[in-house]
Amino acid sequence: MEKDAAIAALGALAQETRLDVFRLLVERGPQGLPAGAIAGALDIPAATLSFHLKALKEAGMLRRARKGRELVYAADFPHMEALLRFLTDNCCQGACPPKAARP
Repeated sequence: MEKDAAIAALGALAQETRLDVFRLLVERGPQGLPAGAIAGALDIPAATLSFHLKALKEAGMLRRARKGRELVYAADFPHMEALLRFLTDNCCQGACPPKAARP
């Protein structure tokens, strides 16, 4: 992952509502949720949610698929993993414990 992509991803997640949306979608897994279900689960108005989904998608943190008449959003796990790799490889400079030793 390039530094600009990491900055965009971190910036998108550095907002309370977007972080809540992303965490919900991570919990939901690769199948994701329709926008209406996200709005209902987090009690977010549709227009507000649309704004936040757009920011997360533009930062590469979400994927969107049309299923019938619904737009279904899911966390982009490969992008999330690349961000985590970027942070541990470039920011920790090897000081992070091996994966097996992490709590």
